[in-house]
Amino acid sequence: MRHNKKRGMKLGTDASHTKAMKKSLIQALLANDRIKTLDVRAKAIRPEVDRVITWAKKGDLASRRLAIAKVGDKELVREVFEKAAQGMWADRNGGYTRIMKLGPRKGDAAEVVIIELVTEPCTPKQAAVTKVDAAE
Repeated sequence: MRHNKKRGMKLGTDASHTKAMKKSLIQALLANDRIKTLDVRAKAIRPEVDRVITWAKKGDLASRRLAIAKVGDKELVREVFEKAAQGMWADRNGGYTRIMKLGPRKGDAAEVVIIELVTEPCTPKQAAVTKVDAAE
């Protein structure tokens, strides 16, 4: 039993409102590829967006159903799965989102950020050259 065990960030509201807010932010991000929101909200939806994209890369029926349950929009999930099938994130193992800070909001100094989907191809890191190899 999960008595008094919260899951994730509460974001200052009750559980149902937090769930609805996350779902709408995920829909907006997947539809527009980039949204402007608060820092804590972006950090709260980042793992869920990454999970949906991982399901899309997997591409089977069970993953599609899980993604539809998480996002709540069949057409949007279909588009994400098509992008993944075309190889948009084929060379990337995680890290499908990027958060860029814009600074504090004027009214209440809340940190505003842009969260976006990463579309650039991933370049693998080169092996570190050791001192022994450099001396030869």
